[in-house]
Amino acid sequence: MDKKSEKFLGDYLNNPSPTGFEAGGQKIWMNYLKPFADQFITDVYGSAVAVINPGQSYKVVIEAHADEISWFVNYISKDGFIYVKRNGGSDALIAPAKRVNIFTDKGIVKGVFGWPAIHIRNSDTKPEFPKVDNIFIDVGASSKEEVTEMGIYPGTVLTFEDGFSSINDKYYMGRALDNRMGGFMIAEVARRLAEKKVKLPFTLFVVNSVQEEVGLRGAQMIAQRLNPDLAIITDVTHDTNTPMIEKIREGDVKCGEGPSLTVGPAVQNKLLRAIRDTAEKHKIKYQMEAASRSTGTDTDAFAYSNQGVASALISLPLRYMHTTVEMVAKSDVEACIDLMYEFLKGLKSGTSFSYFD
Repeated sequence: MDKKSEKFLGDYLNNPSPTGFEAGGQKIWMNYLKPFADQFITDVYGSAVAVINPGQSYKVVIEAHADEISWFVNYISKDGFIYVKRNGGSDALIAPAKRVNIFTDKGIVKGVFGWPAIHIRNSDTKPEFPKVDNIFIDVGASSKEEVTEMGIYPGTVLTFEDGFSSINDKYYMGRALDNRMGGFMIAEVARRLAEKKVKLPFTLFVVNSVQEEVGLRGAQMIAQRLNPDLAIITDVTHDTNTPMIEKIREGDVKCGEGPSLTVGPAVQNKLLRAIRDTAEKHKIKYQMEAASRSTGTDTDAFAYSNQGVASALISLPLRYMHTTVEMVAKSDVEACIDLMYEFLKGLKSGTSFSYFD
């Protein structure tokens, strides 16, 4: 990866984009894509689309989601402690002792998730575990009035402070790799198409959707608007090769072994076969996993939109999802980019994935 890409990735991942508040990250993403796109589309809730070769009858989507899990202020005690509720699938178990950024109209207020010290927790008779209704934030205030003077009120959004870094030159690590790493990868596909002067015979929509973490909402809206012929979604999936994970239940996916391709009702099988053929032709390693009923990703939103859109899911294996130390293998990031790029480069306008053709 060159320095320009690395700088974009760091800036993009370090910028907070809580569900419902993604606009700042979307601006960074669109600014990076300006040299590689013909135009942009945005919607009222913040989804962003870079359009390449507009106006063609055959329309293709590559998509990721832009939002990250976060918290809302829910209640402020008279002593100035702040209680929260989830915005997306935030994990109360990892909250204690984490630093947070609280986003107010007056700027960022720093705080911490406090927790009683091990010396004074009554763990023998009544073990206490972090839950949404007992974790709390300390901003160094002594009263509710002092907290509100900082610009903090119920509904104020906050994220963990942890940033982006690398581990052992093999992994990227940080919060919000789910799924701004996907946004990075689709941006790199667009960049590669432009720099290699690939002339696509169709319109390509490079889509960064909002509000996936609360039910695929942004994808539902933008899929209706774009009405594509096919959609390739990229998101993260669980690396099941770390301790305490049951492979019999969760499947066998491992960082460093390439993208994971999903089989499931929302995944169009002929499109999936074409993606697998592309991987095999270009010697790109890949893995397989199964989804029962739904994928839980924006694939479902695109697949069942309009009159049905041929959709597939290319997943990036990730360790420790919905924590501040999410990890992905650098080699898998490159392989996901390669796979999307090679598939698009080989796709012909008008290709039908109907089972009956």
